[in-house]
Amino acid sequence: MNSPKGSFPHLHISIASQSLTLIGAGGESLCQFPVSTALNGPGEQNSSGCTPRGRHYVRAMVGGGQPQGTVFVGRRPTGEIYTPELAARYPERDWILSRILWLCGCESGINRGPGVDSFRRFIYIHGTPDTEPMGKPRSHGCIRMRNTDVIRLFDLVSPGIAVTIEES
Repeated sequence: MNSPKGSFPHLHISIASQSLTLIGAGGESLCQFPVSTALNGPGEQNSSGCTPRGRHYVRAMVGGGQPQGTVFVGRRPTGEIYTPELAARYPERDWILSRILWLCGCESGINRGPGVDSFRRFIYIHGTPDTEPMGKPRSHGCIRMRNTDVIRLFDLVSPGIAVTIEES
């Protein structure tokens, strides 16, 4: 989890380029996906609506085997599959779809601990409706991905994989 880059596979999220890259053990880019980070920009404070920076790891993975478009509330499938009609019925929902990779901070006082804890803030990498733009900050703090992309990523990684979120 706190390993140096290049020694183990890890994820790198760039807020500037709105991208997530899976880096292999040799430091090579294995795949890259467009993402959408927080509309409020980077930041670690509770209730800020910002995407936290720094070193994290995937503490839990939720949704394996669920159909694409599965709707989650509180990390549990609701039994619904996202549709435009469902969205029209619940326009206030922040849709968390298909898969969840729940992040935990590694840096005490920065993204772990009182007032700044990424895990307690429920910071995820998760699927979002295809109508939501990628490459533009629009989330409430999480890292949003296309459903097909988050399912692919979910199948490529395991709990414990290191994640670095940087502004550059």
